[in-house]
Amino acid sequence: MKILILCTDNASRSQMAEGFLKSFDPKSEVFSAGTMPAAKIHQETVEVMKEAFINQTENQTKHFEYYVQMHFDYLITLCETSKEALPHFAGKTEKKLHFTFDDPETVIGEEEEKLNSYRNVRDEIKNEFFKFYKQIINKYTHE
Repeated sequence: MKILILCTDNASRSQMAEGFLKSFDPKSEVFSAGTMPAAKIHQETVEVMKEAFINQTENQTKHFEYYVQMHFDYLITLCETSKEALPHFAGKTEKKLHFTFDDPETVIGEEEEKLNSYRNVRDEIKNEFFKFYKQIINKYTHE
């Protein structure tokens, strides 16, 4: 199974979703990208994912055009900006899904307040993607 996850900067939400899906099923091919990728993954993302026992220190951000030659079973968008970019994605996909998660980068405050925002989004992503994973596993094991 191949899955591509898109968000705007590919520096937090899509990286988190990619990390969790890979942890649920290491055999799946899971990728993430952004419509306007940041220069690098946010350090807060790396930190809160490490708390969830997922190492993302080597992850790099990528533009979604990097994947246009690939075929995906699922293309999943995580914000309105990435959803609006879908018509511009030329890659072949079987199913397109959309989940909305707040961008933890937009929280203004002290370091701990920012980290808590990342933790909240991380936990929401983990829960939603675990539900998604269970649904697709049930589908493929009962076909």
